[in-house]
Amino acid sequence: MNKIYNPKPEIWSEILKRPTKTIDDIELTVKEIFREVEKKGDEAVSKYTSLFDSVKFENIEVSSLEIEQAIVTIPEDLKSAIQLAKSNIEKFHLAQKTTKVEVETTEGVYCWQEKRPIQKVGLYIPGGTAPLFSTVLMLAVPANIAGCKEIVLCSPPDKNGNINPAILYAANLCGVTKILKVGGIQGIAGMTFGTETIPKVYKIFGPGNQFVTVAKQLATQFGVAIDMPAGPSELLIVADNSAIPAFIASDLLSQAEHGIDSQVILVSTSKILIDEVEKEIQTQIADLPRKNIAEKAIANSKLIYVENNKIALELIDEYGPEHFIICTKDEDYFVNNIGNAGSVFIGNYTPESAGDYASGTNHTLPTNGYAKNYSGVNLDSFTKSMTFQKISEKGIQNIGKAIEIMAEAEGLQAHKNAVTLRLKAIENGK
Repeated sequence: MNKIYNPKPEIWSEILKRPTKTIDDIELTVKEIFREVEKKGDEAVSKYTSLFDSVKFENIEVSSLEIEQAIVTIPEDLKSAIQLAKSNIEKFHLAQKTTKVEVETTEGVYCWQEKRPIQKVGLYIPGGTAPLFSTVLMLAVPANIAGCKEIVLCSPPDKNGNINPAILYAANLCGVTKILKVGGIQGIAGMTFGTETIPKVYKIFGPGNQFVTVAKQLATQFGVAIDMPAGPSELLIVADNSAIPAFIASDLLSQAEHGIDSQVILVSTSKILIDEVEKEIQTQIADLPRKNIAEKAIANSKLIYVENNKIALELIDEYGPEHFIICTKDEDYFVNNIGNAGSVFIGNYTPESAGDYASGTNHTLPTNGYAKNYSGVNLDSFTKSMTFQKISEKGIQNIGKAIEIMAEAEGLQAHKNAVTLRLKAIENGK
C-alpha cells in the first residue's frame, strides 16, 4: 500500500483518485449492444451471452424445476444464514415505512402525500468470481415490502448455463417473480427495452462492473430509472491507537478481495497503527483464496497519516466513501459530523462485512464519490411519492385570488380562467 504523510489539501483530489478506467471505449460498446437488443430482442441477448459468457441455450428463463433443484443443493447451514440475514433486512426496511403526510394548508385546502410502489423493477445480480446472492436479499426484500408487482432478476450464467444455486434460493425465498440467465450489458439492455422473454422494467437496481455501470447510465436515456451510478467497491477506515490492527487489516482486505479495481484507504492519526496494519495485511493476505485479486487492489490503496481528527474528517468528506468505518476513541466526533458516506460502521466490533450480509442495513451503496449526493438503496428506492389535493368552495375562495394574480403575471390566461370560472360560479350560486 502507498503510505502518505500529512498530505496538503491541494493534493487530496489527486491522492484520493479512484482507480477507474476511461468510459469512452466502454460507452461505444454499450451503445452498440443496446441498439441491437432494442431491434432484435432475444436474438441479440443470446448472441452476446454466447460471446461474453461462452454459453448457448434456447430458453434464458430459469424454470421452477431448476429452482427446486437449487434449493435441494444448498447446505442447511447456508439456508439458515440466509434466512437470518433476510429476517434482519426485513426488520430494518419495514421500520422505514412512513404513514400518509396530510395537512390543511389553508382553510378548505387539503394536501397529502402517499408512497406508491414502483410496479416493475429489475434486479441485476453479478455472477462471475463472486456470485452475490446477498445482493438478492438487499434488493428483493425491500422491493417486496414496498409492494412492487413485478420483480425481475437478471444474473449471468456460468459455463454450464446455470445460475449459482444460492442466488436462485435467495430469489425464490424473497419473492422474485422472474429469473433470467443473462448478465452484462445485454441484461441491462433487455430490462430497458423488454424482449420476447425479458420484461421491460421501470427501474433497475444492482451493482456490476464498469460495463454494467455504463449500461445502467445509458438506460436512463430510454426512460428507465436506476438506483445509482455505482461502480467498484471501496472502503475508508479512520482509526487511532484505540483500534485493533488485525481487525483494521481484515476489513481493508474484505473490500480489496472484491475486485482488482476496488479501493481501500486507512486514514489515521497514528503512525504506529499504520505500520502495524501494513504488517497485518501482509500476514493475512497470504492465506486468502483471492490473494491475487486482493494484491492488485491493495496496490491502488492508501495509508494516510494526518495530525488530527479535524483534518481527517475534512479529507474523508472530500472522498465520500461507500463504506466508512470509525475506530477511534472519539467516535462521536466522526459519527456526528460526517457528511458524505454511503454506510457507516462504528467501533472495533462492527466489521464492514456485517453490513454486507446480516446486520440489516442495505449494502447497495453509492461509490466513486456519489455518496456526496446519492443515498444507498432503502425502502423509498422502490417507491415514488404521489401528492394529492382536494379543495372545497371555501378553499378556492381563500387561494383563488392569489392564483389569478400569479397566473396573469406569468401570462397564462387559461390558468387564471380555470379559477375565475369557479369563483364566479360560487358567487352566482352555481
